[in-house]
Amino acid sequence: MGIVVSQSIKNTIATYIGFIIGGINVLFLFTNFLSDAYFGLIQYIFSTAAIMMPLMAFGVHNTLVKFYSSFKTRQSQHSLLTLMLIMPLFMAIPIGLLGYVCFDSISVWLTSENKIIKDYIWLIYVSAILFAYFEVFYAWSKVQMRTVFGNFMKEIFHRMCTTVLLFALYLEWLTAVQLVYALVLVHLVRVMVMALYAFSLKLPVINLKKLPNIASILKYSALIIIAGSIANVILEIDKFMIGHYIKIENVAYYAVAIYIASVVGVPSRAMHQITSPLTAKLLNEKNKVELKLLYQKSSLTLFVVSGLIFLLIVLNINELYELIPEKFSGGIVVVFLIGLAKLFDNVLGNNNAILFNSDHYRMVLVLGFGLVIITIILNAIFIPKYGTIGAAYATFFSIVLYNSCKIIFVKRWFKMVPFTGNTFKVSMLMVMVFGLFYFWDFIFHPIINILLKSAIISVLYLCLVYYFKLSVDITSIIKKFLRL
Repeated sequence: MGIVVSQSIKNTIATYIGFIIGGINVLFLFTNFLSDAYFGLIQYIFSTAAIMMPLMAFGVHNTLVKFYSSFKTRQSQHSLLTLMLIMPLFMAIPIGLLGYVCFDSISVWLTSENKIIKDYIWLIYVSAILFAYFEVFYAWSKVQMRTVFGNFMKEIFHRMCTTVLLFALYLEWLTAVQLVYALVLVHLVRVMVMALYAFSLKLPVINLKKLPNIASILKYSALIIIAGSIANVILEIDKFMIGHYIKIENVAYYAVAIYIASVVGVPSRAMHQITSPLTAKLLNEKNKVELKLLYQKSSLTLFVVSGLIFLLIVLNINELYELIPEKFSGGIVVVFLIGLAKLFDNVLGNNNAILFNSDHYRMVLVLGFGLVIITIILNAIFIPKYGTIGAAYATFFSIVLYNSCKIIFVKRWFKMVPFTGNTFKVSMLMVMVFGLFYFWDFIFHPIINILLKSAIISVLYLCLVYYFKLSVDITSIIKKFLRL
């Protein structure tokens, strides 16, 4: 776990810096500098592009991680990398042509509730391609076991640029329309920088020689498109459907709540960057002992860290909403539901990497496809009736059901579960801290309240984790910190 902990810490720090910058953008700058309609429009464009991204990428970013370590010669590695660069075009070009031919029909369907979307539909397509190729080049660096710079580009770079652009809007150097186009341009620059970095680690040598297992690679890529689409649909379809069924301003209100809750999922995102290629390597080597150890350690470490983050959010949520415009305050229930779902995601550890890098990924895709249908149906029922809270309930139920099935599958196929005795102890610790602090509020300014309460909760929580040795990795980190 040495390399996992080392790079995970760096990735977590970078990711949280990105989330802090993003939090300033979403909670304060977007809400005060931009109209609700344009804020909702920007969220709609990038959420819809995120849904399309796995299709545009042709599953390449997952395929590269799964197969790269199985190729031992330079020639075969160059052939694989060449194929990975070309494959996304097999999807992007036909989809672009189809969109051009059917633009009027697509436009009518997407703009039935919000006419503002019509002039920006093509930006969804462009953004999806940019997202796809960024993930390809990021995967390129992952298989070289270099994830920190890519994580910086993924989590910090575009958010810093967004901050600059929002201040440019405030100073009237940009209009709202120009801001939308400038944000897409930022993602273009991000892809170019990531490509240069990836090529600096492993310069591509064009080799069109046929790979020996090309059929397996193409089959996996085609199926993993469904897997990636499933994950993105479950995460992003709510914002898309809110924009389809009710006023686009509600996408902005919902996005604020989702952003707050998504902070719980940061540790998982950070650790996944390095556990994914390691998991693929262990599976290729059939090393089940180390795989089980990685599974349980990653689960416990993520549960401890994300458990603290979840507590800090839900125990300070009222004070936090006092700092932003009152019209956004209806998202407290959304934060709680999505935060719980993200916490469950963390408990799974590297479960996703095990399933999607194994030979059993086909059954997971079948399950996921069924859950996507359920998610869409639940959103279609709940959003018109209950608005953004309905979308949160639909997402929560879908994620809990999907994750529960994935735990069962890993248990059945690999004879292991992510839970240990310490998992239960951490759960009890969280319940105890929640009960102690839920009704405890200071009488100061909300910012002071948040800082004081967070400091007390963090110290108590981490001291108990350290005293009872609930996580070997967290205990080790605390010991190193105490020696400084």
